Amino acid sequence: MKQNNVLLASLMLMMSMGVFAKVDDLKQEVKIKAVSQTADIKNNQIIFFGPVEVTQGSIKINAEQLRAFSAEGENSKILVATGNPATYSQILDDGRPASASAKEIRYEMATRTLTLTGSATLDQAGSQVTGNLIRYNITQQKLIAESTGNGNDRVITIIQPESYQDDVKPETPADTPVKQQDSK
Repeated sequence: MKQNNVLLASLMLMMSMGVFAKVDDLKQEVKIKAVSQTADIKNNQIIFFGPVEVTQGSIKINAEQLRAFSAEGENSKILVATGNPATYSQILDDGRPASASAKEIRYEMATRTLTLTGSATLDQAGSQVTGNLIRYNITQQKLIAESTGNGNDRVITIIQPESYQDDVKPETPADTPVKQQDSK
């Protein structure tokens, strides 16, 4: 039963990320590919060793390791993807790409908080936030970005003008003209 809870936690990660994803992504199966995996049923933890690739529709996570567990004495699930860097990408409902990368990508289901730690980058339609730590509360839609505070290390935010964001939007099949075949 506990192993099922951990597997459900993994699935819920993909669904929670779907707040930003295309609606159809949430209807797709979650597929986790890894070199190996271990489950510690007693401690309610499953670890996938990599390279690890998680996909659900347009959502894709790549990591060296993915760990799903419950905090000690709590019923909330926590998912942690690590890598050099671990990456997350998806296509939004409006067709624009969104991506994130960091040495650690952590998702806490109880608080619906996504935390990127270590060379963190969050990118959407060409606009970008980088820092040592980026924390985003999905429910409250609040973002906090921090630098290490050492030397010249700073949080950097790049905001593209609206016209650039319109240019980044990929063509949909309805936007692409249909080629007429020559009739002979």
